[in-house]
Amino acid sequence: MKIVVQLVLWVIIGVLGYLVYNSVNGPVKFNKIKQARYAKAVENLRDIRTAQLAYRSVTGKFTKDPVKLVAFIDTAKFTLTQRRDSSFIRFNKILKIDEPRDTVIVDTLGYASVKDSLFKSGNHKNMIKIPIKGVESNFEMDAGYINKNDLRIPVFEAKVAKDVLLYDLDKDLLFQEKEVRSVDEVNGAFLSVGSMTEVMTSGNWPRTYGANDQ
Repeated sequence: MKIVVQLVLWVIIGVLGYLVYNSVNGPVKFNKIKQARYAKAVENLRDIRTAQLAYRSVTGKFTKDPVKLVAFIDTAKFTLTQRRDSSFIRFNKILKIDEPRDTVIVDTLGYASVKDSLFKSGNHKNMIKIPIKGVESNFEMDAGYINKNDLRIPVFEAKVAKDVLLYDLDKDLLFQEKEVRSVDEVNGAFLSVGSMTEVMTSGNWPRTYGANDQ
């Protein structure tokens, strides 16, 4: 009987030890995996932002079509220009005199491939895919316009839910992660860049994951 009691006590001690260890090590492991996955996702989001800004510089708008965005990188060209100040003489018919006028002349110097300028490595091909093992989906992407100070301004947003990035981790810790509010963390339920409600192209991640603006 005494041996049985001792065995039971040892089992209880072992279980309690495991629970204590897991309560300490669980959050540490969660944060380590989280940070690694966020870093990978941020890299893709930054590429998407670079591609979207290039798309806007050529077309005047953003796109929500990932296929169109990748095709744009593969085929589009930047127009290389040079601005220079100049002046000319205009005859004033009222005063009957010649008057100097200043102007700016824009010369087209040539064209440069968007792909060669921004994505020489070809990594734009996979920028839409969520780079996490076990996740077979793409970043959510939207684009459109908002009105600001009587101006119609193009905007875009690309994002991925923390539920997707951390799908296989502890659900209680994941819930806490989605509720976090800190300048050193990714606030809210999504990792995102751009906005469909504000004129911004920055990301919502802290700089520990890389530059969040451009």
